[in-house]
Amino acid sequence: MGMPKLSSFSQQQRVFTEKTRRKMRGLKLVERFKSIQVHALNSEATSRRNKATGEARAITIRSLVSKSKSNTTTTTTTTTTTTNSAIANLVVPLQLPSADTLEPSIEPYLKPTNLVEALAELYHRLECCCLQSEKKTSLCVEQFTLLRSLGDQKLLRRCLRTARQNAEDVLSKVVLSAWLRFERREDELEGVSSMDCGGCVLECPKVNLVKGFSPCSINDRCQCPQGTKEETSNEESVFLCLPDEEKKDVSFCIGSEEIDCVKWRIAALSDPFKAMLYGGFAESKMRKIDFSKNGISSKGMRAVELYSRAKRLDFFCAMTVLELLSFANSFCCEEMKAACDAHLASFVGSVDDALILIDYGLEERAPLLVASCLQVLLRELPNSLHNSKVMNVFCSSEGMKRLAMVGYDSFLLYYFLSQVAMEEIMVSETTLMLLERLGECATERWQKALAFHQLGCVLLERKQYKEAQHSFEVAAEAGHVYSVAGVARTKYKQGQPYSAYKLISSLIFEHKPAGWMYQERALYNMGREKSFDLDVATELDPSLSFPYKYRALAKVEEKHIKAGILELDKIIGFKLSPDCLEVRARMFIALKDYGSAIKDIRALLTLEPNYITSNEKISGKYLVHLLSHVVQQKSQAECWMQLYEQWSSVDDVGSLAIIHQMLENEPGKSLLEFRQSLLLLRLNCQKAAMRSLRMARNHSSSLQERLIYEGWILYDTGYRDEALARVDRSITIQRSFEAYFLKAYVLADTSMDPESASYVIELLEEALKCPSDGLRKGQIVVILILQRHAMRMPLQLGTQELIKV
Repeated sequence: MGMPKLSSFSQQQRVFTEKTRRKMRGLKLVERFKSIQVHALNSEATSRRNKATGEARAITIRSLVSKSKSNTTTTTTTTTTTTNSAIANLVVPLQLPSADTLEPSIEPYLKPTNLVEALAELYHRLECCCLQSEKKTSLCVEQFTLLRSLGDQKLLRRCLRTARQNAEDVLSKVVLSAWLRFERREDELEGVSSMDCGGCVLECPKVNLVKGFSPCSINDRCQCPQGTKEETSNEESVFLCLPDEEKKDVSFCIGSEEIDCVKWRIAALSDPFKAMLYGGFAESKMRKIDFSKNGISSKGMRAVELYSRAKRLDFFCAMTVLELLSFANSFCCEEMKAACDAHLASFVGSVDDALILIDYGLEERAPLLVASCLQVLLRELPNSLHNSKVMNVFCSSEGMKRLAMVGYDSFLLYYFLSQVAMEEIMVSETTLMLLERLGECATERWQKALAFHQLGCVLLERKQYKEAQHSFEVAAEAGHVYSVAGVARTKYKQGQPYSAYKLISSLIFEHKPAGWMYQERALYNMGREKSFDLDVATELDPSLSFPYKYRALAKVEEKHIKAGILELDKIIGFKLSPDCLEVRARMFIALKDYGSAIKDIRALLTLEPNYITSNEKISGKYLVHLLSHVVQQKSQAECWMQLYEQWSSVDDVGSLAIIHQMLENEPGKSLLEFRQSLLLLRLNCQKAAMRSLRMARNHSSSLQERLIYEGWILYDTGYRDEALARVDRSITIQRSFEAYFLKAYVLADTSMDPESASYVIELLEEALKCPSDGLRKGQIVVILILQRHAMRMPLQLGTQELIKV
């Protein structure tokens, strides 16, 4: 990850300006950094501002009490008392935080100083290794890692899918297949088992256990659902598969029992047996051989004899096959071991099975059996993350050493596990241990940088600053410049603000400036210099939310709350951020604009249903409950009218809030959840959109409707053919607007040659013939007009039909 030096005149001029500023500040700057607390230059002005801040923040949620009393005169006395008591019991006031208490988070991603150059260089490497599928898998995972900071879920899933398509070894197939399922969060889909195939070859649990790369079959539909279950062999089938009766010329004695065997067939099982029975050993001349001390039961030896003739294992129960596996290991019967390994792998169907059989697999070094057990555990994520027995397999150093015995101490495995853990509970012990194992597995520089940077982020959140500093330093030494920001932050937390300031300043002078560099330095700066750094940060990277929040709160502290709201509007207009919505909602409460406040909180809860406020740790749902008593609630019909108005005026936050309220009135209404997902997709909130789609699918009232929602989920995760199959099934059951629209949408995204474009237009016109609301039909009319205009075709809709729509 080479870091280019400053070269352009404007960059050199900025460096010169920075150096001049530092010289002018001189020793005064050093004095300012001598204490841990950050002070303003003018202490008198600071005290005046703090006084004003206290007055501005004095408006709390308790002010809702008086409003609540006037608006609830028609309710019963009991209800009023309960509501007021609930608000009054909110001991900690819901106040605006001070601007100087804000801190931007250190993001747990790799962030090259020049992302475009890093991606271009990686793309060149991908082109050069087009014939080496194993290497390509690793590069696709690296590409996934570089793109994570952008937050584009579709792009990330495409990287994972390409990595899975090129995977050769069983473990990579198992991990990447489970990762794709996790990204789609199939654990939240009702009626879907973790081991279901779903028709996708790339995610089929049986295909994953087959070693090798088959580029021709990766896009085929899996035949698992159509396959018939193998019948258990009976005595007749056993007899039919055996060769003609042969002379049994050797007996193995176990205790008082004798197991007669065909000598040459036993010898054919392995070289040790061949040497024992036909070499210079005493056993070669014996008719009866004592086998009592070789760790196998008489039942097991009979199974060995039967296998030596039939070369099949489906006659035996799992425990017998386990005994055969141990026997095969002891006597180097490689063919028998491989057969036992594969056969036992097919028995693993649940977490309980996996936890029992994985110990046998690791002890006997059976890679397929271990892979099958891992597959079940990984496909049950994130639920299996909370099972202590499962985590014992992965988290401890001992567990990793055992996995190493079968070659499964894989960076890819621990990468997936650690990412799931970070999404679930970032500061947990499980997350910490998995990241430590990830660092131990890292072999390449980018892997080491990622592992230690993420470990530093977790330790920073846990307030283990010294350990976090060490992790960030290791990541920085591996070439990850962004980790230097983590080093600076930990120094700042340990009472070394000036050291942190100098560290980030040196970064700005030595590398191509990035927004995060100026944002980080602003944290250690003050006064005009702080404002200057934040303005430059916004100029270089407008998507950083911290500068907007700081400027907004600074305006509030100057008693310009409306100006603060306008500042937040700038970023909310193009990037819906839960933390910005929360701050803006607090500002609306300060202005007693409770209608706008509840609108922002409802939109926030659409993005993160379990959101908890940053300072007071109050749930967003409870805030809605409190504010709903002082804001007039609308009926469902009024909500529909308002939704039409806000959708038409492109008020996205307002539309999200209205749909959230409508779902409160009618919980589990799949039509509303689907509409919510479409709006979230338009706002590029892909994770939230997928969650709404899953809820719509779970709450669908018919098979025809469920197939449409499943089609959208499959399309959004890259499975277009599967999506079209779901749509065609839905249309067969019942023609509907949404089915035709989805089919047209998928085909338009797949190919837009003139013939395909004409077919898409036909599908859209069919959709208009089906019942739907005006908003959805209006979208199709606009698409049709644009499509026909592009193809120089007349619009087939009459004036009256257009007016109706």
